[in-house]
Amino acid sequence: MNKLDCFGDICPVPLIKLQKKLKELAVGESIMIVVDHSCVVEAISDYYDHSNCTIEVDEVLNGVWEIIVTKNK
Repeated sequence: MNKLDCFGDICPVPLIKLQKKLKELAVGESIMIVVDHSCVVEAISDYYDHSNCTIEVDEVLNGVWEIIVTKNK
């Protein structure tokens, strides 16, 4: 799985980085993005809510999230 470390980045930087990386992925591949701002979690969830991607969000530590985005088409 690909991993994108956006620890310390604020919106919209992680979303832009994720958009660029998703273009490189094949269908069925996933990328994990690590963030430490709740606004990033909301922005990514909102942006990809009705898209060709599946989103899984897990708060692994207090204030640290791992978001797994899987490209479906």
